[in-house]
Amino acid sequence: MPRLYQPAPRTTFAVLASAAAAFALMQSLLTPVLPTIQRDLHTSTATVTWVLTAWLLAAAVATPLMGRVADIIGKDRTLLVALGAIAAGCLIAALAPTIEVLIAARVLQGLGAAVFPVSFGIIRDEFPPDRVASAIGTMAAVIATGSGVGIVLAGPIVGFLDWRWLFWIPMGVVTVVAVLAWRIVPASPVRSPGRINLVSAVLLAGWLVALLLPLSKGAVWGWSSGRTLILFGLALILLVTWMVAELRSAEPLIDMRMMRLPAVWTTNLSALLFGAAMFGVFAFLPQLMQIPTISGYGFGATVTGAGLLMAPMLVAMAVFGSLSGPLTRWVSNKAQLLWGSAMGTVSCLTLALAHDQKWTVVLAGAIFGIGLGLIYSSMVNLIVQSVPRHQTGAASGMNTNIRTIGASIGTAVVSAIVTAHPGAHGLPAESGYTLSFLILAGAAAAAFGVALLVPAGSTAPADEPALATA
Repeated sequence: MPRLYQPAPRTTFAVLASAAAAFALMQSLLTPVLPTIQRDLHTSTATVTWVLTAWLLAAAVATPLMGRVADIIGKDRTLLVALGAIAAGCLIAALAPTIEVLIAARVLQGLGAAVFPVSFGIIRDEFPPDRVASAIGTMAAVIATGSGVGIVLAGPIVGFLDWRWLFWIPMGVVTVVAVLAWRIVPASPVRSPGRINLVSAVLLAGWLVALLLPLSKGAVWGWSSGRTLILFGLALILLVTWMVAELRSAEPLIDMRMMRLPAVWTTNLSALLFGAAMFGVFAFLPQLMQIPTISGYGFGATVTGAGLLMAPMLVAMAVFGSLSGPLTRWVSNKAQLLWGSAMGTVSCLTLALAHDQKWTVVLAGAIFGIGLGLIYSSMVNLIVQSVPRHQTGAASGMNTNIRTIGASIGTAVVSAIVTAHPGAHGLPAESGYTLSFLILAGAAAAAFGVALLVPAGSTAPADEPALATA
């Protein structure tokens, strides 16, 4: 059915923000209820963690793949495909009889990661140049906040209904958003004809699986065991093969030449490191809060209680994420990236060394939220402003992809550390959480160090005419 009118940018933005928020919720909605799912589906701690890891892995592979699809067939159509994948994945997950089916459903949901880069690309296509930075900042705030809101919503939903409603409700929301997107989001004015490099996609998936599997299972298999070392070696071989294939390809999945731009590679490396810290906090801070008081260090919080303790983090993310775009008039994107990384470091150090009182955990969470709100927006703006318009989808998708890879690695590492430190009463030892947050602090500190290398001024190549007329 043809559109009857040309939608205003703010209307388009509202639909894109709804789509991004719906997908962002899926990042954190399950983290507080993993113990519940583990009991209900009769599985182990290491296996149930793959409900998160599989989703992250699928998103890491799908983001650049779908970003390239968007450049070819149009961002509006790709947005509908991504929303359809999320809805279908939610339906299968809600009906999943076993952990294996649930993990497969999460893989399908991960295909919806294209919502992020596609939304950023549509904003750049449809908004006047002087409003792009502010719109991207607000969108980043929506994503950052949505990524954490799930932690708060999970408790009441599970308490009044059941964990399967964590999929039924998003499925309904995503279906409505998809219909609105079909009717409202304009067709892409910029496309890049070509083909999809499936070989690169397979190689990308291969080295990620070969890396993440031993990271998550190493504590059980033994870090020096044959299969652990073989998989790490295979990951290295596949990584090198993938990079060589991308460099030689006429139509690469990831444009390595674009990755050489100073603003791009430094921002992406910061995204990798801070992504590990971000999702490590999202995934395991609620679990720390729910550890029974008999352990000597946990708060014994319910799923709802843990969500409420995380609420200040979400408020801080929303507020500072929304302010990030307008702040660029006075505080550069690079400075915001530096401040955000520094706050993430301080927060993780506090969680590692002073998590015995609720107020210190809440304060550390709020500081982390401020940093995350600044980082989300500044990273995307640095990338979008540094590449030609026709590469916006691929470039912003790769930034999201690298952050997701970091999140996958961070989740796998923290899971391995926590499970490798058993304590009394069948609960994890406090030392596992302390060491985990120290490692996450190190990742955030490394992100700060890399952010120092980001060029002070980043603009798209001068030969890009489309940006001047956007």
